[in-house]
Amino acid sequence: MNLTDIQTAPSSAEELRAEIVSRYETLSKRLKQIARYILDEPNDIALETLAVIADRCGVQPSAIVRFAKSFGFEGASQMQRLFRDGLLSNNAALGYSERVRQLDEATSAQDAEPANLLSEFVEGNSLAIQNLLQTVSGADMRAAVDLLMAADTVHVTGFRRSFPVASYIAYSLLQAGKRTVFVDGVGGLGVQQAHAIGPGDLLVAISFHPYSEETVAVVNAARANGGKVLAISDSLVSPVAKPAEHVLQIREAEVRKFRSLSASMCLAQALVINFAFEATRTDGKARDNVGT
Repeated sequence: MNLTDIQTAPSSAEELRAEIVSRYETLSKRLKQIARYILDEPNDIALETLAVIADRCGVQPSAIVRFAKSFGFEGASQMQRLFRDGLLSNNAALGYSERVRQLDEATSAQDAEPANLLSEFVEGNSLAIQNLLQTVSGADMRAAVDLLMAADTVHVTGFRRSFPVASYIAYSLLQAGKRTVFVDGVGGLGVQQAHAIGPGDLLVAISFHPYSEETVAVVNAARANGGKVLAISDSLVSPVAKPAEHVLQIREAEVRKFRSLSASMCLAQALVINFAFEATRTDGKARDNVGT
């Protein structure tokens, strides 16, 4: 689709996000930078000036205007208005990015004393967990649980920093009675392990920037074999999110350049327990039907 083909502007921020995701690969390098920033920092788009947004995107303000027009808007302000409207009913999300930046500036000026470090990480992780409610909705969780329930076998993968999250999900699903395979890539056999994923199976893939090449390769192999993918990632247009049926988006805390996994583990726990409750209810209904 050519950029000039879009005539009607999206009528809501959700419609715009969906359009950005579907057209992301067709955009130029500069427009991709803007697209990713809009997807990852919607509140900044709503609240900041065009000059500030351009600086944070690493582009000229004219590029943002060009981006807005390519999606059918008359200008950037019309596009920003969609995100301002969305914030009116979601005040809890206001200022998250700015609070993170302020925390980063404050911590960089402090000495790395043990007591200070504990306080910094607690505050950073608290912000990330609070923000989880803004990036993952009830509908998102429902869709993820439905994918787990429908799968014949759930395969789980995540390398490097994501490995603890993946191993926890795999372990917990097994404990909940779900047929589960942990694609751990031992011996460099991650892609080979992924060949066991079939059309009735689901791959849960966890990866954050900079994205693990091993995880991306496993995702591509799963899709090539007809398997479905549930991605847990920090962007809707990450290499593991783009091929996925559904994405749970997480923005983790980063304190003194060290990124946490608190929000990811919180989400993983909620996902597995939701599945366990759903499976129990389904089994109970099945037994009741047999009894009648």
